[in-house]
Amino acid sequence: MTKIHGWATHGPKQKLKQFTYDAGPLGSEEVEVAVEYCGICYSDVAMINDEWGWSHYPFIPGHEVVGRIVALGDYSKGKGLRTGQRVGIGWNAGSCMHCHECMTGNNNLCPKVEPTIVGRHGGFADRVRAHWAWTVPLPDRLDISSAGPLLCGGVTVFSPLVTCGIKSTDHVGVLGVGGLGHMALKFARAWGCEVTAFTTHQSKADEARGFGAHHVVLSHDREALEKISSSLDLLIMTANAPQDWQALLKTLKPRGRLHILGVVTEPIPIIAIDLILGHKCISGSPVGSPTMIATMMEFSARTGIAPQVEHFPMSQVNQALEYLRSGKARYRVVLDADFA
Repeated sequence: MTKIHGWATHGPKQKLKQFTYDAGPLGSEEVEVAVEYCGICYSDVAMINDEWGWSHYPFIPGHEVVGRIVALGDYSKGKGLRTGQRVGIGWNAGSCMHCHECMTGNNNLCPKVEPTIVGRHGGFADRVRAHWAWTVPLPDRLDISSAGPLLCGGVTVFSPLVTCGIKSTDHVGVLGVGGLGHMALKFARAWGCEVTAFTTHQSKADEARGFGAHHVVLSHDREALEKISSSLDLLIMTANAPQDWQALLKTLKPRGRLHILGVVTEPIPIIAIDLILGHKCISGSPVGSPTMIATMMEFSARTGIAPQVEHFPMSQVNQALEYLRSGKARYRVVLDADFA
């Protein structure tokens, strides 16, 4: 039996309190990881507030975990993992491993995929557990102190570059220079693409260029959008707010794609002819598979890509959450484990 100590929420919008639970025997296909760092994502805030109706209290948030393996279940041994190895655990901690999606490497699309903090406890704790397939080894040359946000937000914006077949000669736009968007700009620039950042704040222009943007456009400026019409092969939408969708579609080249990652809660009004005449498409995607996470981590280590993070000790998790909610974070927050 393992006693795991963490910080749990006991109801919607409540502050987190110290919490200990008995994790029971380690499952045969599970891996137990001692947490060193854990990023805070807006999805943690949504789960704490039960915005999606998925929360079961009490629960420990945290799904951007970096740590070392301390125990392996019997069937987890011989799977390329070893005690003491540094690994990452992201939004998902398990999947069925026998459906078509799992068997073809798209585990993140498994109908029975198990999110790390839905119906289970996450990484705002001294230890956390996950299936061996979702426990991803990290490259030695990766900066582990800032790697946590790559496991959720990072792979979310990296995946479209791969799945949409983006080439280094393509022109990629990123709408939203925030927690997701700043990583998307870095990845697209390192991919070799010409990169345009779209923001509602002129004050973010210099930062956007620092993250890799060649060009910066104000997303609410129709005239500016018209000047770049038919220029983008891919426009990655990371903002959660409604947009001028018709104007954005016009920035796409023929066969261009608008790829939505921001959780826009309102319906998206699209005129069919805007898609038909340019053979354009709109798509979206969730996080990434273990293979995609591993590929992204290797690319990040090779190119030196890291999220821009700010650190808090885990004992100050409530202050860190408030800092994130206030919009002050630039651009991700990481908790450093400090359990006695």
